[in-house]
Amino acid sequence: MVIMKNVLLKIAYDGSSFHGWQRQPNLLTVQGEIERVISILCAEPIRIVGTSRTDKGVHSLGQVANFKGEFSIPVANIPRAANNLLNPAVQILEAKEVPMGFHSIGNTLNKTYRYEIINTKFRNPIFRYRAYFVDRKLNSDAMKECGKYIVGTRDFRCFQAAGGEEVNTTVRTINFLNVFTEDMETPQEFIKGDRKVLSQHFDDEKIVVEINGDGFLYKMVRNIVGTMVEVGLGKMKPEDIRRAIDSRDRTLAGHTAPPQGLYLKEIFHEL
Repeated sequence: MVIMKNVLLKIAYDGSSFHGWQRQPNLLTVQGEIERVISILCAEPIRIVGTSRTDKGVHSLGQVANFKGEFSIPVANIPRAANNLLNPAVQILEAKEVPMGFHSIGNTLNKTYRYEIINTKFRNPIFRYRAYFVDRKLNSDAMKECGKYIVGTRDFRCFQAAGGEEVNTTVRTINFLNVFTEDMETPQEFIKGDRKVLSQHFDDEKIVVEINGDGFLYKMVRNIVGTMVEVGLGKMKPEDIRRAIDSRDRTLAGHTAPPQGLYLKEIFHEL
């Protein structure tokens, strides 16, 4: 017997291959690609609802979407079956049946984004679609100080980019903002005869920003990171962020960081 089901999907994708999440005519999008394949598997037209509408070039480690349909394929088999048909730049990590009242947007509690900056003199082409390259030395300690002006419930209009959907309020709650560094490589030592040899090592550093909140305005994370980069470069001071937030003026905040460094890391839902 075939009955109506509500299915939650957890999805990862390389955003550099797509024109963003949202379905668009005649363009390859994540939503459109998944709907194409799920419709084949379910033998009926399927429309999915994603929690976050990521922009072109933005990646996901854990996007969440749901869809409803009457189909016979076991829900547990959807990832394997779908991944064989999907563009390899997108994969379904998990599928599970959820209550019929569940909605991937309406039941969202909060979400975490990760942003990666490679602070290096020379760009490594391997990471050109994976991170934001900054070729001047960044003060990561100053960037860490920015968090105390951002965490909390505030009006974040100064970090809202033009062109997004109309929203009822620009007040959001940021639960945490963490900044930490990761070495790009570790120099390797080995003994050759009676000599110690040290491999070539460049002073590259990856700076990672992770931010969790109950919701984000259009390009808000990228605008926060761009502002933090200007603090790291000494163009702004951490306390300038308070002035920008209080003013609600976009021109007082920093630039918009590029999309390729942004990853939708994790979404938390109430089931």
